Amino acid sequence: MPPSSTGALVTTDWLADHLDAPDVRVVDARHFMPGDPRDPAEEHARAHIPGAVFFDIDRVADPDASLPHMMPSPEVFSARVRDLGLGDGHRIVAYDHVGGACAAARVWWMFRVFGHADVSVLDGGLPKWQAEGRPLDDRPRLTKPRHFTARADWRLMADAEAVRRALESGAAQVVDVRAAARFRGEQPEPRPVARLGHMPGALNAPFGDLQQGQFNEMASPEAIRAHFAAAGVDLSRPVMTSCGSGVTACYSALALHLIGHESVAVYDGSWAEWGDLEDVPVVR
Repeated sequence: MPPSSTGALVTTDWLADHLDAPDVRVVDARHFMPGDPRDPAEEHARAHIPGAVFFDIDRVADPDASLPHMMPSPEVFSARVRDLGLGDGHRIVAYDHVGGACAAARVWWMFRVFGHADVSVLDGGLPKWQAEGRPLDDRPRLTKPRHFTARADWRLMADAEAVRRALESGAAQVVDVRAAARFRGEQPEPRPVARLGHMPGALNAPFGDLQQGQFNEMASPEAIRAHFAAAGVDLSRPVMTSCGSGVTACYSALALHLIGHESVAVYDGSWAEWGDLEDVPVVR
């Protein structure tokens, strides 16, 4: 889709034109699934968009959580991003190695939860940037700590209890964005869990269907609306998104944001949590 120059999605042309702007900060958010032997930090060090800092979602996370990359407290988030030189007054642009779903959209969502609205995802990510022959760098950015003021908006995040209440009351639609086979419990999860399947009443709208073309760019607004409508989502009602561990759910939340649904709550623990809970229902 044609991204806005000032919205939640920006083009490689826009970033190239603003790469040296004093208020722009580029974040490399690449993240690999369990079982993938690649090291995202090492790959970032070898080649990244000039000036980018590496945002490790497993480090900018709750240090006491047993689940992967859970949302940290405002204090921990502020400290981590401050050390990366990211803070108040910065226009943050996040990219990853698959166009935005792993985990640039997660970074976009995290900053929004903590009140920083001036954050965008690079549409097409690193693959498109490279294919267009744009520069890469292997030099680390010399960062100075930058104050970050966290103003948490917990409406954008859901826990298991909030999801359970939504399913029971119908107050919000729970949209599971995993692939259909995982939703049905026919395919193992990347992270081992006690139970496979889905939450009763959840709708299935796989995030991958939102990615278009060789660089996995975001679908058009019309295609986004059609995607969710086909899954039975009523765009006039509240939505919560869920996935395997709270990463690709953020990409679907980004898509909904782009068509005006700006208060989507992401279930942070997602199936990595729900599938191991003993007191919640599962459909397979």
